[in-house]
Amino acid sequence: MGKRNKQKEPSFADMLRELTASKGTMPKVDEREERKYFLIVSEGIRTEPNYFKYLAGMLPRHLIETVSVKGAGDNTVNVVRKAIAMRNERLKNPELPKFDEVWAVYDKDDFPDKNFHEAIALAQREEIESAHSNQSFELWYILHFEFLQSALHRSDYIAKLSDYLGVEYQKNSVALIKRIHTEGNVDRALSWAYELEQLHKGRLPSRSCPYTRVYILVDRLIAYIRNEATRYGK
Repeated sequence: MGKRNKQKEPSFADMLRELTASKGTMPKVDEREERKYFLIVSEGIRTEPNYFKYLAGMLPRHLIETVSVKGAGDNTVNVVRKAIAMRNERLKNPELPKFDEVWAVYDKDDFPDKNFHEAIALAQREEIESAHSNQSFELWYILHFEFLQSALHRSDYIAKLSDYLGVEYQKNSVALIKRIHTEGNVDRALSWAYELEQLHKGRLPSRSCPYTRVYILVDRLIAYIRNEATRYGK
């Protein structure tokens, strides 16, 4: 009886060559030095959380949980208070890593100037990052498509977004969030939001319109996602 031909086991080098041939390049290994933990507490319970969860979904799977997003269902000062409370509660648990960045996301809308300024001041005192917008969060979306510096009412933001998207803008639509991110230009939005901030330097936040500090939070998240340095702020 002749010897049975034994099939040679593929070596690691063989598998490497096969993978390279099939995919063109090796998958990029995540080599970031350390994890960062973000807490984002927003005014809305769906619109802003859906957006930030969409961004977090771009992280490697094992890092998605490092971005915690909570919809407070409240406004201005109370959003900041909620962020403070959640940060402090986390600090009580030594088994959990502390948040590296804690953000409160809220809008001026039609709330009194006093409330808006109080929220910003409270965030500063408590070392909470404030991602406030005047008038609303949707300004950040518009900046993906155009540089808007006119003080329009937030209802005009909706009309503009509907024109750009070719469908009626729905605040809670994840599909539209994806379209805004892919069909718009987030890097340009960052640059234009920064330019708006420079235009309003020295003005009271309630008088700075249009204006959004959401761009700094997005810059931090995108830098974390891309494993690169931030472009704005620290």
